[in-house]
Amino acid sequence: MTRYIQHAAAFCVLLLVALLVNTAWLQVLQAPSYGVNPANRRPTIARYEQPRGDILVGGRAVTGSRDTGEQLRYERIYTDGPLYAPVTGFASQRYGTAFLEHSEDELLSGTDPMLAGFPLWNGFTRVQSPGGDVVTTLNPAAQRAAFDGLGTRKGAVVAIEPTTGRILALVSTPSYDPAELSGNGPAVAAAWARLNDDPEKPMLNRAVRQTYPPGSTFKVITAAAALDAGVVRDLDARTDSPDPYRLPGSTARLVNEGEGCRDASLRFAFEWSCNTVFAKLGVDVGAAGMEAAARSFGFDDPTLRIPFSVVPSTFDAPEDRAQRALSSIGQYNTRATPLQMAMVAAAVANGGQVRSPYLVERTTRSGGSTVSAAGSRPARQVMRPTTAVRLRELMTDVVEEGTGRNAAIPDATVGGKTGTAQHGIGNQGTPYAWFISWAQGDDDMDPRVAVAVVVEDASARRGDISGGGTAAPIAKAVMEAVLHSPRAG
Repeated sequence: MTRYIQHAAAFCVLLLVALLVNTAWLQVLQAPSYGVNPANRRPTIARYEQPRGDILVGGRAVTGSRDTGEQLRYERIYTDGPLYAPVTGFASQRYGTAFLEHSEDELLSGTDPMLAGFPLWNGFTRVQSPGGDVVTTLNPAAQRAAFDGLGTRKGAVVAIEPTTGRILALVSTPSYDPAELSGNGPAVAAAWARLNDDPEKPMLNRAVRQTYPPGSTFKVITAAAALDAGVVRDLDARTDSPDPYRLPGSTARLVNEGEGCRDASLRFAFEWSCNTVFAKLGVDVGAAGMEAAARSFGFDDPTLRIPFSVVPSTFDAPEDRAQRALSSIGQYNTRATPLQMAMVAAAVANGGQVRSPYLVERTTRSGGSTVSAAGSRPARQVMRPTTAVRLRELMTDVVEEGTGRNAAIPDATVGGKTGTAQHGIGNQGTPYAWFISWAQGDDDMDPRVAVAVVVEDASARRGDISGGGTAAPIAKAVMEAVLHSPRAG
């Protein structure tokens, strides 16, 4: 009898061991494959069973969570959705996430291990921490000024604090309300189809995901390259620049919109945007010098993140001198995002140094304690400090005496550069209106803000479109909003 009991006990132990082995195999080895199996809805249900953390602007949450009472319980809501959509992106139960909602998803959803007091214990118990918050660098007044300034026109505005790299405004129009994509019902699917089929592309973030020919705003870089290389030594000396300028090795002739550009000084050419002078300067600096200058400012950099990715701006400095001449005035294959051109203005304002732009000041737990902070960003010297001083002088002249007078602000020093970029087949498309600038209040120790504005469909006759007439007033409103705001930090 005892032997039978021993056999039964041994068999039970064997079954227990088999059960433990099978459980361990399922929980440890097979868990990852079950976790990503489309038929497994547990991760999705768990993801939406608690409120999502918030994105804050100026100390105010511009996002929230609504309890739907459904299986996917909490749904994302937005305050001033179209205003902040290029920053927040969307968090959709059906279509995933975009922009800050995507790059900070782990923190906002509560799955970031940094949120847990005891990460190993939370991982063992599968307890999810409350979602954390993302504190942005945005200045709400500047963001609103940029959005209202663009109005119904297509375009983008980026404002940066030159000394730190903090992004103060990032706007793209036309925009959309990300709340339309939050749920998972038929209305969300219809909104998704409508937004993606819209020829105006409201979901395109023109500030960081669209490149444009920068036109004459690129002349800031060409001037910096010429001054650094010693091609130009005196701002007021006459240059050997014919008008019209026959492009080297070509029968094509480059002309100017205004008069007085023949052999004009760099000061006059910059103030009145003489194409012929800057095209010849680009040829004289050479392909290597122009390419090095553009790259130092940030062109051709595929690694830039703010924290979401930015489309690289590109500069083509071909050995063909005619093409290089056009590249040097922001045409041919030269392309730039508004963020990139704001960085160019910021570098001039900051003594020739540019700091990597960033959008997240810090992240916090739901109770307010800091998880991470941006800290000081490294500076990159993109031109000689003496060159930056001379460019600040030239940009100031543009606003005080030249094509950028619409950006002038009382009780402040403002520097700017206008641009009108041709595009389309035979350059017959409506030109893009550009303006890049920086501003320093009379009581400020250093420039407070650098801005880039591009307007795609300026509402004026083709011949009247210019960065000074269309884009400069928008930049002025943004700069005034920053100058009238208390300094952050």
